[in-house]
Order: sequence, then structure tokens, then C-alpha cells
Amino acid sequence: MASCSSSFEAPSSILIIGSGVFGLSTAYELCKNDIFKNTSITLVDRQPFPAPDSSSIDTSRIVRADYASAPYSRLAAAAQNLWRTTFAPQHYHENGLCITASGPEQKYVSESLANVQSLATCKIEVLKNSEDIKRVTGIEKAFEDACGSLGYVNWSSGWVDAEGAMRWLRSEVEKFNRVCFITGTVTRLIIDHTTQTVSGVRLKDSTPLVADLTILAAGAWTPSLLDMRGIAKATGQILVYLPVTPTEQANLQHRPTLLNLSTGLFLLPPHNNLLKTARHGHGYTNPTTIPHPESASPSATLTVSLPSYHTVADSPVPPEGLHAARTFLASVHPSLATPSRPFAWSRVCWYLDTRSGDFIIDHHPDYKGLFVATGGNGHAFKFLPVLGDMVVKCLTGKIPEDFCGLWEWPRERVAEEEWKGDGSRGGPVGMVLGEEMVRAVSRL
Repeated sequence: MASCSSSFEAPSSILIIGSGVFGLSTAYELCKNDIFKNTSITLVDRQPFPAPDSSSIDTSRIVRADYASAPYSRLAAAAQNLWRTTFAPQHYHENGLCITASGPEQKYVSESLANVQSLATCKIEVLKNSEDIKRVTGIEKAFEDACGSLGYVNWSSGWVDAEGAMRWLRSEVEKFNRVCFITGTVTRLIIDHTTQTVSGVRLKDSTPLVADLTILAAGAWTPSLLDMRGIAKATGQILVYLPVTPTEQANLQHRPTLLNLSTGLFLLPPHNNLLKTARHGHGYTNPTTIPHPESASPSATLTVSLPSYHTVADSPVPPEGLHAARTFLASVHPSLATPSRPFAWSRVCWYLDTRSGDFIIDHHPDYKGLFVATGGNGHAFKFLPVLGDMVVKCLTGKIPEDFCGLWEWPRERVAEEEWKGDGSRGGPVGMVLGEEMVRAVSRL
């Protein structure tokens, strides 16, 4: 396990698994860092970039310093400064964020408010009731269960065109001409159980990719390559997109994002004539039995939650999710939610959730040659300008003081029903994707 300060010798070769937020930002920082000037870098992903089913490839992602955790609030503020100036600023929009609640999640709201106020750089307006929320967000109705009963708006928060920013970053990485990009599905780590060493990966076609150091940044697919039981699990979150007219977009595009932590539902300003509604909630699990990724026995298996798809088309949103999004829209913008206006498209977006809501950025405690950078919990994207730098700092033993201990590999496994999370999740609990799809069929 990494310490907060230690000596580090750059490996001659590094293999990164995953071209999402963690993987691509890490490749970027490795290329910029003189310590790794003689290190060969390979990045493998199962789909050509940009992978359409990646959680980082989307129309929009919220950028906020609004966290109940002071360290994350400070780090997000640092990332925001780069979004505004040098890191893909053409894709960043500072419309504000209205963060609300009407239940126990009010605790998160109040702690988040205190943190952004302590930054002394954010323009804040406290909202005492649903009518205040209606006024700042431009919603048509102030139904408390939908928009929340209190909260605040941080006019210094915003959103970013996620796919645009990832394309920008990929272009920046390619300019170094140092990273070998490979398209292939990783099926296993190459583990020598005698020496407890990882020397690379094996692809679906049996091709080995070897390296002195393997960085596992596979997001929600991580549990297919390591036993993450009691540590992290994949959860599916709903994303739906409603077509709007140019007039409707003009009326709403400069309004803040509305995020109700009690339901998990949120509404982003329309962009390119699409209004995005999503749920940052407890999500769906998808229990899947697979060969045990760390066992030398071909007959050993385990059951973990994994993404349900191999393409975006394989990931339909269950009717429960579509109904939740439609009801939310009807409650705040009834003129937009008429049944005659179908969603343009929808999908399930897969997070890798950890039990505390913290990232995992650490050397694996059992395997030499393996570093893990994952556990985005649905909030890693906003840190894209600084995340790769944080990964490289942790890799080299220079863990930022704010996060020393927070990002390390957990010392013990904890049953999922005992996970505390970070207090920001709302909505239904315990939903299983397959059961929701079967339940929908049974109603027909």
C-alpha cells in the first residue's frame, strides 16, 4: 500500500487499461512528467475511441465544487479554474448549479454549502423554499417532491460537454506521440501467483500485453478483472434526452442545473436542442457470475455486479427509470413532458461505486506491478483537468495531504448493506436491473 511519501523508480513500460477519465488523464500526465520520459506507454480499451458506452462520453457532465467533503471541494475548485482557462475551456459552460433536498440529504446540502462558502470564490444564493428554487431555475412548477424544499444555487458551478472535452484530451495526448493505443478486450490480468506479480493482461483473442507496471483504470468493468466484492460494485444510472425547440432552449439554456439529492434526479440546461434528465441515485445492480479473475483454477467463479451491455444498444432504461424521469419533468416543466413528445434516446450509464464514495487510487496491496485507479462514483469527470496529476502523484508516493488515506485500497471488505456512501445518493434502493426489466414485461 502506498505511503504519503516514498521513493519511486519509473518503470520501463506502463500498460493502462481503460481510456475513460482515469485512464486517459493518467496517460496525459505520464507524457508530461519528466520522470517517465524513458517509459513506454500503452493504453488499451475494448472499443475505438470515443467508446459510446463509456460513462465519460456524453453530452454533458456537471462541474461543481459543491461537496460535503472539504478535500473534494478544494480539488474540484482547482479543476474548475483549469476548465475556465486552459483545459478545453471551449467545452465548459458556467450556468450555475441549484442543489436541493427535501429529506435526510439536507445534511449533505448544508455541509456542501459551508464548504463552498469557505472557498470564498463562489457566488452563492441560499434558497429557503421551493418558490426560491423555481425563481432561479426557471421551472414552471414548484412541486417540493420534485424540485426540493430548500437548498442553494452556486452561480460559480457549471457543466461541460463531456464528449467534446474527452476528444480534446485525446488530441492533446496524441500530440506527444508517445502513447501506443490498442483496441482490444482485456479478459484477465497476467498474474504469477508464485511471486504475486502482475506482468500485464491477456486479450480476448489470447494476445498478451506485457508491461513492468499495469494501471487498472477500467471503471465499471474493474470487477471483471479483480475481486472487488466488499470494495466496489457497478451500478447503472438512467440518462434520458428530450428534444426541445429552439425557443424552449433559448428560455432555459442560461438557467442553472437543478439537482435534487433526495430523489437523485437532475436536469441540465438544454444544449443542441436536447434536454438531459438523469438520476444520480443508488442505481441498478446487475449480478453476473464470471470466472474468478484472480484464481488459477478455471472452475472458480464469483458473482459481482457488472455493466449489462457490450454496446449502448444493449443497455435500455427500464420502464421504472423512464417513468421516474417523465414524472420529474412533468412536475417541474409540464409543458415539456407531454406524452406526445417521446424521449429522443436514453441509456443506462454505469458507475463504479465504492462503499465510502471515495476514489481508489493506490498500488494493489497483494500484487506487485499493479496500480488501481478507479471508483469514480459518478463524480470523477469534473476532476478531469487534475485527476491524472493526482493519479501520478499517488503512483510516485507523493499523495496529496488532503487525500492521504482516503484513496488507498481498503484494508478490509465490508458487506454492501453496510456501505455508508457519501450521503449524496437519493431515490429507490436495492433495484436489480434484470428484475426491473422482467417486472416491466410482466405488466404487458
